[in-house]
Amino acid sequence: MCKIEQFIGSKLQERKDKLSIRNLSTNTPPVDFCSNDYLGFARSGELKHLIDATLASMPDYLNGAGGSRLLSGNTHFTEETEQFIADFHMAESGLIFNSGYDANVGLLSSVPQRGDTIITDELIHASIIDGCRLSHATRFKFHHNDINDLEDKLKLAKGNIFVVVESVYSMDGDIAPLLTVSDLCERYSANLIVDEAHATGVFGENGRGLINQLNLTDRVFARIVTFGKALGMHGAIVLGSRNLRHYLINFARSFIYTTAAPIHNIVAVNCAYQYLYQVDQQLIHQKIALFRKALKKYQIKALDSESTIQGILFSSNEATKQAAANLQSKGFDVRAILSPTVSLGKERLRICLHTFNTSEEMVSLVNHLKELN
Repeated sequence: MCKIEQFIGSKLQERKDKLSIRNLSTNTPPVDFCSNDYLGFARSGELKHLIDATLASMPDYLNGAGGSRLLSGNTHFTEETEQFIADFHMAESGLIFNSGYDANVGLLSSVPQRGDTIITDELIHASIIDGCRLSHATRFKFHHNDINDLEDKLKLAKGNIFVVVESVYSMDGDIAPLLTVSDLCERYSANLIVDEAHATGVFGENGRGLINQLNLTDRVFARIVTFGKALGMHGAIVLGSRNLRHYLINFARSFIYTTAAPIHNIVAVNCAYQYLYQVDQQLIHQKIALFRKALKKYQIKALDSESTIQGILFSSNEATKQAAANLQSKGFDVRAILSPTVSLGKERLRICLHTFNTSEEMVSLVNHLKELN
């Protein structure tokens, strides 16, 4: 075996020894408490019909983009969709990326420069971490949702300052103190960037997100909205000023050097946004309240969350994997989140709630959770 294969094998063995090895699987238990399809858009027959009807009205569309947006991959429909989404979120402009990962990497790697400072919450998404690593800016992280620690880091910052948070955190499901963070950013002339991946569709009027709900649209430098969670589609958009959009077109490498999304993907996203107007966001919040009430009734210790993401902590990778396997054997698609994805000792079951989860399914899941504790 050559040297590099020995290295690869040893790293995989380390993961196996720590019970943290990742594997792909096509086995999916029937009751979904795992996906990010919070509003059921990915499985919606009505939305699929709307997408099909829109595509039927565009009979000459191409199967693929054929190149990047700067070459052959741009269309009037894509640009109209970008502005439609920006208007929906009450932003000046927006630029679509092929994924939330691409959007965060493109934004954070291109805007902050050498001599600038990026300050991120310690639980920020991996795509933001990777984008910051590609930047030449000085990087700090502050304790999760800790305003005092954020201010300590702001006092050390130089150059253009960027504070990056998620409105709803993807592993804990808790909400950033956005009003206080925004006040602090203004006091220190820092630019606030908010990833709204898990808030879009769930919070705000018609699912516009927490920035809109809190009337902070004029106080953020940029927002990242992804289409693969509550919208049930794929891709993402960076919302901000027209200047920011034009800057990213010129300097964001994850936008410039990639083939554009095919037009049928853009149509799907456009239709999903139209479909948001038909959704009553109260339904998902009723589901969240019912689930939280059941957890409290049976005194099951869960992370504090008002979002669709509910975390049940366990003591180790092994215990978490066993708990997930137990629930999966009973038909619940619940997945274990293991270290190093989360901190050692904070392994958990990450339970996602959806509008299509019935009351009976949620109560039954909680009953089984009680048996595991």
